[in-house]
Amino acid sequence: MIVLQDSIPSTIPGRKGAEKFFTEKEENIIRIKVVKHILIPGFIASLLLLSCNRDIMFADNRKMTANKWPLDVTPSFIVNSEDTAGLYDISFYIRTGNEYPFRNIWLFVTATSPSGRMLTDTLEYMLADIKGKRYGDGFGNIRDLSLAYRKGIFFPETGSYTFTIRHGMRTEVLPGVYDFGIIVRKTGLSKN
Repeated sequence: MIVLQDSIPSTIPGRKGAEKFFTEKEENIIRIKVVKHILIPGFIASLLLLSCNRDIMFADNRKMTANKWPLDVTPSFIVNSEDTAGLYDISFYIRTGNEYPFRNIWLFVTATSPSGRMLTDTLEYMLADIKGKRYGDGFGNIRDLSLAYRKGIFFPETGSYTFTIRHGMRTEVLPGVYDFGIIVRKTGLSKN
């Protein structure tokens, strides 16, 4: 019986022996790492998205230019609601990298109803623990974190609601902010 692996040279022809082919064991380890680190998390994320999308009424995000959030950039989201009987949860989500210099973020949120009534909130969210370990999910240095805003609310009027967000940090430009978004999820019916 001829074993082909023994007949494969261990160096690339024409080279001085510096570059070696992967052994069969190394190739198997690489395959396992690809499945473990790319395919399995991707599959799980796809399942979660498919199972959660039924209740999502609205989702949108804004990508920050050069992964920085300037003070004068105010992401705005328009949510159209024709349902005055449903209960909804509203969350923001933020994607940050290790270059984000703070453990927290302050946000100024203005919600405007179709009739022009405005509600303004000042919110603080923690993005890392006291040792600097970032909260959220992700790979490498990038983390995605959901920030609960309002739970169990209803839209009293039909029409377009506008949510405008401005960061309230004491710096003109926040480095390390990749994206900022909003998710509105239906959670049930109100008591009307």
